[in-house]
Amino acid sequence: MFRFRLTSAALGGIRFGISPLCEMGLSLSALKEPGRYPLQLPWLSRTARARERIDHDTLLALIDDRHWLPDFLSPRPSSPLTRIEDELDALARIDQRAFVRQLEQIHGRTPAPLAGPPAQAVRKTVEALRDYWVLCFQPHWTRMRTILEADVVYRGRQIAQSGLHAMLNDLAPVVSFDGRDVIVDLAERVVGSTDVGDDGFALVPTMFEDSADVSSGTKPPMLMYPARGQAALWETERVPDQPAVVALIGQVRTRLLIALAAPASSTELAVRFEVTTSAVNQHLRVLHAGGLLTAARHGRSMIYLQSELGTALVASKDSSLSHNPTTQAGYSRRST
Repeated sequence: MFRFRLTSAALGGIRFGISPLCEMGLSLSALKEPGRYPLQLPWLSRTARARERIDHDTLLALIDDRHWLPDFLSPRPSSPLTRIEDELDALARIDQRAFVRQLEQIHGRTPAPLAGPPAQAVRKTVEALRDYWVLCFQPHWTRMRTILEADVVYRGRQIAQSGLHAMLNDLAPVVSFDGRDVIVDLAERVVGSTDVGDDGFALVPTMFEDSADVSSGTKPPMLMYPARGQAALWETERVPDQPAVVALIGQVRTRLLIALAAPASSTELAVRFEVTTSAVNQHLRVLHAGGLLTAARHGRSMIYLQSELGTALVASKDSSLSHNPTTQAGYSRRST
């Protein structure tokens, strides 16, 4: 088990973030052992041709047989809007001794593809990661990031409704909060504990974690946990029709309104329904102007949610149309 010992000030310093580099690092487990992440098999399938052009030897030298990664692949995200360009630039400037030391910590030696002058090994690593990003992540990042951002929005809403204690205990089955410490059951790894400073620690949702993991080498420390809604990542949204409502506002707007039983942005809805963001925005503006949706800004995104009037409109006494709003919107909690 790993224990984060939190002060009251540390609790106030908990922050969420999204790290593209961390996501790439964790995805190396899927390259090494595809069956480990069944929900991401569609991503592996869609990137099969592109992966023929990446530097497999260098990338797989960054992970060991236990699926451990060096800390430089788990940078603490500076915000929910962290850019891959900034993270790769920072990696290119890493202290070369730290780079070699972190590789040796997981492998017991410097792996052959990265042997030689440390400066050359750093450049080779950055180039391999940059190509991996362009070929395998960039084409799908909007879709992936939508799920990650939706998880952050959900966690914030959970804090507002149920408190920090409930949110921390819901991150993953292996994560618990006893009112003072956050405890992560890392199964075979017994790695001790760390005192979290007054700046708290980062919570990072990811598509490539089936349980939870920690990075104590970052300052402040970081906890990575599985993002909600991954099962819906590669599926087009399906919602039930309600003929009376369809006759009133049309089929597309009815389906958007039903989907917004849980908060979402226009970008997220466009991904889920496989339509353009501009088309979704047009319908959302009409629904919002008609009082059927509420809207609130979150960072650069506008988050929409059914208003009381909208909820009343789509409510149905027909049991065949009843559904769990959270599951219907693609946020059902994945079993582990």
